[in-house]
Amino acid sequence: MSEAPYTIVIGLEVHVQLATQSKLFCGCSTRFGAPPNTQTCPICTGMPGTLPVMNRKAFELAVRTATSLDCQIATFTKWDRKQYYYPDLPKGYQISQFDLPFSSGGFVEISDAKGRFETKRVGIIRVHLEEDAGKSMHDEKAGEADSRIDLNRAGTPLLEIVSEPDMRSPAEAKAYLEELKLLLTYLGVSDCNMQEGSLRVDANVNLHLAGENGEKFATPIVEIKNMNSFRAVERALTYEAQRQYEVWQETGKRLGDVPKQTRGWDDTANVTHGQRHKEESSDYRYFPDPDLVPVTVTAEEVERVRAELGELPAQMRKRLEATYGITPYDSDVLVNQGRQLVTYYVDLADTCGDGKIASNWVQQDVLRLLKEQNLDIESFPVSAWSLADLLKKIKAGELDTTRGREVLAVMVSSGVSLDVAMKELGIEKVDESALYDLCRKLVEANPKLVADVKAGKMQAAGAFVGQAKKANPNVNPGRVREICLELIAAL
Repeated sequence: MSEAPYTIVIGLEVHVQLATQSKLFCGCSTRFGAPPNTQTCPICTGMPGTLPVMNRKAFELAVRTATSLDCQIATFTKWDRKQYYYPDLPKGYQISQFDLPFSSGGFVEISDAKGRFETKRVGIIRVHLEEDAGKSMHDEKAGEADSRIDLNRAGTPLLEIVSEPDMRSPAEAKAYLEELKLLLTYLGVSDCNMQEGSLRVDANVNLHLAGENGEKFATPIVEIKNMNSFRAVERALTYEAQRQYEVWQETGKRLGDVPKQTRGWDDTANVTHGQRHKEESSDYRYFPDPDLVPVTVTAEEVERVRAELGELPAQMRKRLEATYGITPYDSDVLVNQGRQLVTYYVDLADTCGDGKIASNWVQQDVLRLLKEQNLDIESFPVSAWSLADLLKKIKAGELDTTRGREVLAVMVSSGVSLDVAMKELGIEKVDESALYDLCRKLVEANPKLVADVKAGKMQAAGAFVGQAKKANPNVNPGRVREICLELIAAL
């Protein structure tokens, strides 16, 4: 596959709905799914004479997020009015933050287990708070159109996280979003449910090219909206990069020649389509909100928040790799399942004494059973300590992996102990002398297999295992193979 004749430059704006019970400047509920316009009041609907009051919980969650991203927390921040008109913005302005956001700087470190890009840091320009607008709903029928406004979402606290344009591929952008979402859920600041609008992404993308004389230039920046999944973000960026390159080949337009454009992503047609020219900051006519007092934060408060963060995903991956000897891929899978799953894995690995085997069983069996049973790890009927006892028996040769999985299935379906599950399956430990007698009989009864093994065809030893399992399903296949090879070597 030939290399693209351009470099993609991507920056992302992520809007995160914070996990508060009430809105940013009033006491209305933020519960999702309520009937339209039932969670509103004079403040969030923009009635004259009303006064907003800041939600302290929302600000605390915002500081927690910014601190985890290693941002600089401002000791003094204010609120600004961002003037623009949408039908679902009844005040005619949005309360946001402009020149004095409460945090800036910071980074998210991303990597890729598939090796598509090297580990890198994506810079964070700023993290600031703002209120959400309402929601417009359009029902287009043949010959007519019906638009309605639901203001339940108006005033919901949003955290806007603006990245540097540090990403150079759609894969990097997807990895950044996945890591950011994981961090936010670990912190408990948002459920990040994209289907409910708790996490929304706008992508800014353009291309850097080199001219015939070696000069470097860029195409006009485009902002892409309406992406409802990380996969959609990846596909939209891939499409938009190729579209911009084709437009540049046709028109030769460079950055600054035309205004910045906003384009929407059509997930069905897999294309972006033009919406409007993007406003500049001057078009929004920002000015300090006269109804809200500035907010101050002390260094002691920031340090208290930092001390309460707990172990974050990136730190957790490194600890699992260093302590239990598992691969970066395995640690990534475990950590991405959430803090409770990691706790289960750690208890399992510590008790059974083998981090790699524990990782394999969690990934291949526990996660599969959780999905089949529609359970979370806290509801899983087999404790980490019970599973560890099962793994110890497998390591000791008392069970093979196949029989071990049968035992685990019974433990999950019936909720019984390890010993009871083994008894139900008729599993008993095979005496070593009895196993030797069985293997001697098999060697004596199969001279052709013996000859094949002596001739170097070691795969023939597998037939002994199959015959032994038929004679006694409780035998350990590995031990049968060892004994048969030992007996054949002595002939």
